[in-house]
Amino acid sequence: LEKMKTFKIRCSAIGLIMTNAKSKSDLISKTTASYCKEWMKEQIYSRKKEISSKYFDKGNIMEQNSLDYIASELGYDSLPKNEKSFENNYLTGTPDAIFKDHIIDVKNSWDCFTFPLFFDNVPNKNYYWQAQGYMALTGLDYYRLIYTLMDTPEELIKKEYFGSYLDYDTFAKHYKYSDIDSKYRIKVFEIERNDLDIDRIYTRVEECREYINNINL
Repeated sequence: LEKMKTFKIRCSAIGLIMTNAKSKSDLISKTTASYCKEWMKEQIYSRKKEISSKYFDKGNIMEQNSLDYIASELGYDSLPKNEKSFENNYLTGTPDAIFKDHIIDVKNSWDCFTFPLFFDNVPNKNYYWQAQGYMALTGLDYYRLIYTLMDTPEELIKKEYFGSYLDYDTFAKHYKYSDIDSKYRIKVFEIERNDLDIDRIYTRVEECREYINNINL
C-alpha cells in the first residue's frame, strides 16, 4: 500500500462514493467501501475493470453523431468532442464538450423507453455528481446534461435481433428514430455549480483515502 498512488475519483464515478453510511460508527458506506476496494485492485494488479454493455457501446459509437445533432438542433455552430483531460487534487475527468461559459455532456438513450421524455429533473443522481465534478475541474458554473435518441448502429441492432420472431425490418424500426420530431429526441437538463456539494465530494475523497490507508493486506 505504501507505493499505491493517491486516491482520486473519476467524475463519472463520483455518484458511487456519495452514499452515506447507515451506521454512525462507519467512516463510509458499504457502497463507497466496495468502490474503494475495486480501485485498490486496479492499483495492485495494474488492470482496469472493463465495463461493457449494449448501452455503453451505443453511447461510444454515436457520441460525435449526438454532438452534431445537438449542434444542429440547439443552435451551436459546432460541437467537437473535447479530448482534454482535467485533474486536481481530488478529481479526474474528460467532459464531452467545453465552451467559455458552460459544459455539455451527452447521454445516448438506448431506445425510446429509456429516453427521459417526461422527466423534469435529472433522471440519474450520478449524473448530477458528475456535473459538479466537471465544473469543479474546469472552473465553470453552468452545465447542460443532454440526452439524445439516435438511430442505433446497425451492428448493434443485428446483435439484438438474434432469436426475434419478427422480420428484421420490423424489428430494426424499434431502434431507429430519424423520422421522429427533434423535440422528442433531445432532452436538456440544466445544472448549476454547487460549491457546497463540491466540498462534500472533496470531503468524501478524503474519507476514502483514510479508509484505503487503514486496510491491512
